[in-house]
Amino acid sequence: MPKMKTKKAAAKRFKFTATGKIKHGVAGKRHRLISHNAKYIRQNRGTKPVAKADEARVKKYLPYGL
Repeated sequence: MPKMKTKKAAAKRFKFTATGKIKHGVAGKRHRLISHNAKYIRQNRGTKPVAKADEARVKKYLPYGL
């Protein structure tokens, strides 16, 4: 059996925490920030965990972790 391939696009966008959760960068932080209020910008700083509904799909893209 050949090895499964990692989806490289997913490998660039997601990281695993030490407990096995998946974290991702938050959308909407690249440009047009003037139209967002300060609370939006502040709350979307850093990374957030992936939603439960999407975890299975992301783990399928990264069969060997990172």
